[in-house]
Amino acid sequence: MTMAAAARFLLRGAVSKASIANVNVGAQSSFGITLLSLSPKCSSKTKTQRRNAAHFTYHPDPVPTEYGPTTKMNLFQSVTSALDNTLASDPTAVIFGEDVAFGGVFRCTVGLRDKYGKDRVFNTPLCEQGIVGFGIGAAVAGATAIAEIQFADYIYPAFDQIVNEAAKYRYRSGNLFDCGNLTIRAPWGCVGHGSLYHSQSPEAFFAHCPGIKVVIPRGPVQCKGLLLSCIADQNPCIFFEPKILYRAAVEQVPTEAYTIPLSQAEVIQEGSDVTLVAWGTQIHVLMEVANMAQEKLGVSCELIDLQTILPWDTETVCKSVAKTGRLLISHEAPITGGFAAEISSTVQEECFLNLEAPIARVCGYDTPFPHIFEPFYIPDKWKCFDAIKKLISY
Repeated sequence: MTMAAAARFLLRGAVSKASIANVNVGAQSSFGITLLSLSPKCSSKTKTQRRNAAHFTYHPDPVPTEYGPTTKMNLFQSVTSALDNTLASDPTAVIFGEDVAFGGVFRCTVGLRDKYGKDRVFNTPLCEQGIVGFGIGAAVAGATAIAEIQFADYIYPAFDQIVNEAAKYRYRSGNLFDCGNLTIRAPWGCVGHGSLYHSQSPEAFFAHCPGIKVVIPRGPVQCKGLLLSCIADQNPCIFFEPKILYRAAVEQVPTEAYTIPLSQAEVIQEGSDVTLVAWGTQIHVLMEVANMAQEKLGVSCELIDLQTILPWDTETVCKSVAKTGRLLISHEAPITGGFAAEISSTVQEECFLNLEAPIARVCGYDTPFPHIFEPFYIPDKWKCFDAIKKLISY
């Protein structure tokens, strides 16, 4: 076990003990006892099975034919392939972060240090601010810097470096200098048992910051193409990878390098009655919802994967809403101040006369991400399906 992993394991244990202790204090004590008494016959095996059950079914994309030969990869292998292509083609490229020399917590960099050397793929101290600060300096000096934050939940210590330094470097120097060669990767979103410190979706924090790009893929094919686009882009990019899909998502992915344009949403399924907008894991939830709506309600849904959160593709979304007259946006992050609010506001301004019903948002709640109550927190297909019924009957 590495130092970083061990430290976080100890922190998680401390937090868990503190949480258990809090349940036994004051008014919370009776509440905790009530919860425990609700299901006295539940075995630990049953609880484990429920916790590990995914709230979605993964829908692989068709095999791409325009990028050459393909091979079967899951999402973390597609990340490895993109990084491998970059290191092979760009002698200035370096990859760094906590544990990346050993392959990383999710194995995204496995084998790269042995292939390209410890000077190009290397570990850093457990200091997110230092990781991003180093990345900014390396990018300014001319390197292609690819930094990994071990979990998106721990990106906050680097917030000042990202928002006040990386995003503004070009502007404050009058374009004399920039750190556009910086890409920051981070595992993102819920994983089924991550609780409050390993399940967050912080994209909305960075969507308020001009000067950076924020990208979230839905599967291995998009992951590799969008990551290579971020690395090639002349602006600092944050690339959030849905960690629950690292192994659950498997597709035929091109082995050679290819790019997918940033800031272009993709219409995955065309429809006429309701527009559904999401990104990352939630795309697969809404795919099931669209099928349910067609089968049970006879409702035709148009599904859009936003892909790039900042700058986002307003044209594709508004064009769809002008056609359908109804919009549902869904994401795992809390609803207040979530990026769904920005989409909703823009669509209301641009498509007001086309709307047949109020815009619906199905998102996480305004609480920390829970542990045992995760199934109640997640914006699952049933919540989204209920929202579609309300949109249609409005």
